Order: sequence, then structure tokens, then C-alpha cells
Amino acid sequence: MTTPTTTTKPTTDRGPRRPPRAGGGRAFADRVKDVDQKILDIRRVTRVVAGGRRMSFAVSMIIGDKNGVVGVGTGKGNDTALAITKALKDAKKNAIKIKFTKTRSIAHNVDAKYNASRVMLFPNGGKGLVVGAALRDIVTLAGIKDISGKVVSGSKNKLNTARACIKALEAVGTKYIFGSAVALSAQVGKVEVPVAESTETTKE
Repeated sequence: MTTPTTTTKPTTDRGPRRPPRAGGGRAFADRVKDVDQKILDIRRVTRVVAGGRRMSFAVSMIIGDKNGVVGVGTGKGNDTALAITKALKDAKKNAIKIKFTKTRSIAHNVDAKYNASRVMLFPNGGKGLVVGAALRDIVTLAGIKDISGKVVSGSKNKLNTARACIKALEAVGTKYIFGSAVALSAQVGKVEVPVAESTETTKE
């Protein structure tokens, strides 16, 4: 009777794994799990060159954490995945933090104009969301529960309407930087900055 022989493969020590690069696809995807995303528009762009036609995609996206943070961004790429990634980064770079009232509304009426689009937003006294078009997507992702709004221009461009809405909300918000607790705005005056104790000694 023969006993079966087992062979063991040699183990190779390759050392510790290299950490992911800053800004890489997987590392960036892990950093944006705290925000919701909604694609506003996807367009296929065709450009005629000497060798033929080149096709690319343009994406408009809205992001928000439903707690006051919202942003709009655009991105272009040879495929939709690359365009969406660029739009997501652009939206995070242009995000703002809205200051809510106790009813999760805005404190006063605001309006803004961006290119041919002009929007108006105002609190409506507990009637809920009375908005349409791209405005509803923005206020929903921002977490606003009580607001009315209208597009008072004849423009049908969704991106211009969304940018006009963000521009109007900047009047009741501040610049927001992901990964930082400090908002870069003159309106933020309640952030306490720790002051280091002085270690200098004076000689008589």
C-alpha cells in the first residue's frame, strides 16, 4: 500500500502591498459613498476631424448628502464611465452647504440668473416641495423639505437651470470642501481656530 504524497508550493514574500494612489478610481469611489448622485443629462457629442468623426460623451450631474450639501458638475470623456467620474469630481469641487431653518427651509427669498435661465426660490410656510424641473432634484438632494420655486425664464436648458438654482442658494449657504470641517466663506464666523501657546522667552 502506497501512501499519497503531498507537494507544497513554495511561498514567495512580496512584501506589503502598495497603497492606492490618491485620486485613483477605487480610492475616490470610497470617498463619495456619503453623497447621493443623480445624472441630470447625458449627451453624445460628435466632432468631425480630418480622419473622420470622434464621439465623446458629456454628463451633467447633481450630488447631495440630504443634509445641506449639494453641488452641480459636468464632465466629458470618451465613454460614459469616464465622463461620470469627471462630473462627480467637478460637482464635489463646486459644492455648497445650505443653512436650514427649523423646518428645513431657507430663511428668505432668493433668486439668481445664469446665462438665459433665471430662477426664484422662497419658503412656502409648511406646504412641502412645490418645485419642478431640475429644481426639485437639487432641493431634494440638498435635504430641503419646505420650499417653493419657479423658473421665470423661457430657457429649457437643464444645466443652466441647475446652475442658476445653485447660484441662488449660495445666498443662504457657504462654500463646502469635502474632507474638511472648515467652509471657505466669509459667512462662517463661528469656527473656532485653536491658538498655540507661545513658547518664546524674553531676556531682560
